Amino acid sequence: MKILSSIAIWWHTLGGVEKFFWAVALLFSFMFVVQTVMSFIGGDDDGTFGDSDDYVDGDGGIDYQFFTIKNFITFFTVFGWVGLACLQGNLPMLHVILWSTLSGVIIVLIMFFLFSRMAKLRASGTLQIQNALQKQAETYLRIPGLRAGYGKVHIRVQGSLRELRALTDDDDDIPTGKPVTVIGIVNESILLVTSKTKI
Repeated sequence: MKILSSIAIWWHTLGGVEKFFWAVALLFSFMFVVQTVMSFIGGDDDGTFGDSDDYVDGDGGIDYQFFTIKNFITFFTVFGWVGLACLQGNLPMLHVILWSTLSGVIIVLIMFFLFSRMAKLRASGTLQIQNALQKQAETYLRIPGLRAGYGKVHIRVQGSLRELRALTDDDDDIPTGKPVTVIGIVNESILLVTSKTKI
């Protein structure tokens, strides 16, 4: 009770502007902590503050957008604490609002840049099997002729060595270790190859 009483007395001694910044700082700091904990345990805030990664206007063309709930919470967390720091420094109100807003925007821009880069790295690491067309590969497991069954090839695509299933229209089986050329894509994970050299 003494603690609550002390808090109440402290709160009543604050001015209106200080109350505003303290309310913003404490509320959004709490939301930030909950959001962080939920992301670590895999919940990602779906049941608390909505999906943190919802995109504005449903634009699915960008992997990470500027206007998300995560960025909103981060902006006001920084806004509140920087505002309090500026008030403690007895800065003019115009400067308090300016520095609080600017600090929040800068932090969100940094987050936007970092997460956008991470999204691009994930996308670049995803295999685009069309990039295997006309590339050289080496048979890893025998490929039966006339598409009688699947074999496997080792092929370097997008800078990394991959093992993919393969078919062939060649009359004869293609033995292990035989160089082949990718001449077609059967589906998202199967290549069409040939051991015949072009004339």
